[in-house]
Amino acid sequence: MAHPLPIYGITVDFSKFKTNTESAEVRIGKFNSPIKHAEGKSLCETFSPPIMFSRGDIFSLHVRYKARFVMKTKDITLDPDDIFLATGGQEYIKLYKKIRILVNLSGNTSTKAEQAASSGQSSGLLPTTSAIFEKCPRFRILVIGKVGVGKSSLIDQVFGVDKQQIVEHDKPGEAIIDKEFTSPENDRFVLHDSKGFEPGDEENLKIVQDFIECRKNKPDLKDQLHAVWLCFEIPRAGGRLLETGTEEFLELKRNGTLGNVPVIVVLTKYDMLIERVERNLDEASLDESSDEAFEELVKSKAKAEVQDTCIGPLEEFSGSDIPHATISTAKDYKETLTRLIQITESCVNQHLAPEAAVMTSVAQRVHPGLKIDALIKIGKQRYWKALASCPMFRNHQMQDCLLVLHTDIVNVWNFHDPHKYLHSEQFRKLMTEMVDTIQGGSTVNPTTTMTFGLSMVGTIAGVVSALAGPAAPIVVPIAVGAVVVVWLREVYKMTHVVLQRFMAYIMHLTLVLQTLFIVSESQELTRRAIKLAVKSYVASPISDDVLIRIQDYVKGLAILEHADRNTLDKIEEMMQFYKIDGAQISELAAQMSNLQAKTSAVDLLSDEPW
Repeated sequence: MAHPLPIYGITVDFSKFKTNTESAEVRIGKFNSPIKHAEGKSLCETFSPPIMFSRGDIFSLHVRYKARFVMKTKDITLDPDDIFLATGGQEYIKLYKKIRILVNLSGNTSTKAEQAASSGQSSGLLPTTSAIFEKCPRFRILVIGKVGVGKSSLIDQVFGVDKQQIVEHDKPGEAIIDKEFTSPENDRFVLHDSKGFEPGDEENLKIVQDFIECRKNKPDLKDQLHAVWLCFEIPRAGGRLLETGTEEFLELKRNGTLGNVPVIVVLTKYDMLIERVERNLDEASLDESSDEAFEELVKSKAKAEVQDTCIGPLEEFSGSDIPHATISTAKDYKETLTRLIQITESCVNQHLAPEAAVMTSVAQRVHPGLKIDALIKIGKQRYWKALASCPMFRNHQMQDCLLVLHTDIVNVWNFHDPHKYLHSEQFRKLMTEMVDTIQGGSTVNPTTTMTFGLSMVGTIAGVVSALAGPAAPIVVPIAVGAVVVVWLREVYKMTHVVLQRFMAYIMHLTLVLQTLFIVSESQELTRRAIKLAVKSYVASPISDDVLIRIQDYVKGLAILEHADRNTLDKIEEMMQFYKIDGAQISELAAQMSNLQAKTSAVDLLSDEPW
């Protein structure tokens, strides 16, 4: 159940509405209130205390206006799901014909947004993710597979939702394809479920075909289907992979009947195949091989069996270009899931609108590298591509510029953060003070091959081992709010110092959240977990290394006006250098598991003050 959302106020802008608006009334659940007239053609009302809004409540405006000397009324309904998906927890914006509605979710009572709304302009610096989420708020996926193939575990692992919720949604024999499964633990994806194709079961094939056809014809990207996972358990040697119904489905995809929606074949329970191969190896192989050689031998034989029993028949029937992934949801096989989501994102990017590909990366919670790739795409669209001379930042305070950068980065990582700690003023202050606190060193070793993930696990281990106990408070080496960061209130201007601060903020925040990705393991965020990630990042040599690279780059710039393209390239270069590769995920998970075992499982689910 999602936490109620506080509504602090509402502004309605009629500046582009040709007729005269007489009055408006807002209705939130059982609460009704008129909205006062503000400057120009706008209405504005603030709520103190805020109105608590739940998903099941009605949120609407009742507007009275005069058209051709006749008084008319109009009810405008706001979608609760869209409001809960509002970017960054700051504000929700709805455009209804020529009427612009802004709902204040942050408690910021400054009039800047109101003035922008009354002028009919954009409310200042909107996050790039705002437009993406408006067009495609969720990644929509259809998962097809027989009971027992491992669909629930797969969704649990990839999207970070409670397996029990999925099991309750997916009761045996009751897979209703039109039913949408969404979860408050991850509201950036929506699941449709279908049972597999049994021999002679023409009815289910027709149901799936009709469903895909219906979604294909939806006018809005958010209602279209973005991907299909067709799941099979890897059969034993000599077993058959494709049944008649499955072959007919693949034929529909091959001949174009199903349209552009990507269909990825998912071969499940790879770990069980590995176990079978190990049992069947002769004793000579066991005695004569080192552990590494034995592991490679097992993988080689398993790969050959998958090729013979699965890939060969699949390609023979569907062609060599059918995308497929061999996966396991067992704890030592996480890299197989990163490969699946990487294949999925690539297919979505190739066949659908770019917003759908971004949402594939945002929704998933298994591949941090894809998060960073999506972040780079978003940064290139607007703010990052002109950091040195950004015309959109002119006349804005530095804190407003950093806020929009902050919001985009946090939105892409999509943590389970119901209390919005990552969007809180306290966390943002912590990050801005980090920009001043981390001093850097003298120079970067150009031959360094520092691996972020494994290096960071070592730092986390050092931080954890220094704690007095599993529940001991975590003290961040940055005094949050102790010193007013004066430069935040300065107006943006084109200088080397400003560029360095912006680049440092982007990199530090991104890598702190990548550290949090390692620490949190898709659990609900607590301030304690966030503080562990911050403390570990600051204590690591990576934080100094990042700043040195930025300093060296900025010092080498002669003319800032010509630096935008190079700055964007530099940020991308650093992010690609420090991002966690999908192939590292299993090893990282194993090291974190060992760390938990050695340190009596540090409690990150209990919370504590900043």
